[in-house]
Amino acid sequence: MQTSDLKNLNVAIVGAGYAGAAAAKALSLLGADVNVYEQANQIREVGAGIGLRPSTMDRFRQWGIFDAIAKVSSPSDYFEILTATGDPIMKEAWPEIDTFGAKTHLIHRGDFIDALVGVLPEGMVHLGHKLETIKDQGDHSVLTFANATTVEADLVVGADGIKSVVRQQLFSDKGPVFSGEHAYRAVISADDAYGMCVDDNLRMYIGRGTKVYFLPLRHRNQVSFDITALCPDSTWAPQVTKDDLLATVEGFDERIVNITRDLDMDAANVRAVYDIDPVDTWHSHSVVLVGDAAHSMLHHQGQGANSAIMDAGALADALAQADSVKEAMALYQATRKPVTDELQRISRQGWSEDEVNEVFPGQKPASQQPQAA
Repeated sequence: MQTSDLKNLNVAIVGAGYAGAAAAKALSLLGADVNVYEQANQIREVGAGIGLRPSTMDRFRQWGIFDAIAKVSSPSDYFEILTATGDPIMKEAWPEIDTFGAKTHLIHRGDFIDALVGVLPEGMVHLGHKLETIKDQGDHSVLTFANATTVEADLVVGADGIKSVVRQQLFSDKGPVFSGEHAYRAVISADDAYGMCVDDNLRMYIGRGTKVYFLPLRHRNQVSFDITALCPDSTWAPQVTKDDLLATVEGFDERIVNITRDLDMDAANVRAVYDIDPVDTWHSHSVVLVGDAAHSMLHHQGQGANSAIMDAGALADALAQADSVKEAMALYQATRKPVTDELQRISRQGWSEDEVNEVFPGQKPASQQPQAA
């Protein structure tokens, strides 16, 4: 699109999480008039760590915010998968390092969203706006919020997460899908990690249907300690006890058992794990989905936040390259949906010790496309 057309483009983004904040940054750099509407009265993320891949860090470099992210994260060289008792299964350098000239960076979710929102112009994010209805009028859309605010926009970006109102009202009324797992997440001091925090690399311990993710946040002198375990209870925020957690790590490395025994249950985030089935269509002429609203995936590949950032970059690229918003929406979906469909599929694969070598190479760029029949 022409620069003048982009500068006249009025964009409303629903949701100020990773996808929404990243889309706001990318589209505002094109010159579009961007406003973000967030239902919460304050922006915050649960205490847990994630890895930002080299391709994601490269996007931040393009947007001029690499240093803001790097300042609150730690570069990592590799990830390692081990048995429950610490015997090595595989050790891999993070994919894409050579391609993008950046390392994977480990970051606290709260620091990440603070950094993303912190690089947006003051006044761009409007808190306390819970979306009630969206009406697609073809060349524009009308949003109505619970606080009685009504907004019209040339382009609406649905970045409102796994329970997306935009997706449910316009694209798919299918609800989230329970994975049969619970995730128990906590951030602890590195001093309380029983000597396990030795570098800046992610380690995963697997055994008996349980996965323990040990993600150092050494710039904070902390560790993100996550347990994912099989459980039939589909309650979104289930009640669990310390004994329940200890039962999931029975037989694991004694240090992991000790960390679990020491956890402050009041500070732990306990959630049933959900994703969504692939959505056939992500866009109309004036509305588009990004991030979890489009393709919420299980966390086993660590690609949810990265996919949200890559969506934002691809959406901005498409608007810059296409002749119209309509064409840009189609180009965006054609670019991103094959990748995220495959990531959703791979992330759903349950993996045992024997399956690791089959499952994990699936995250490498050369393997992200479906295999030919």
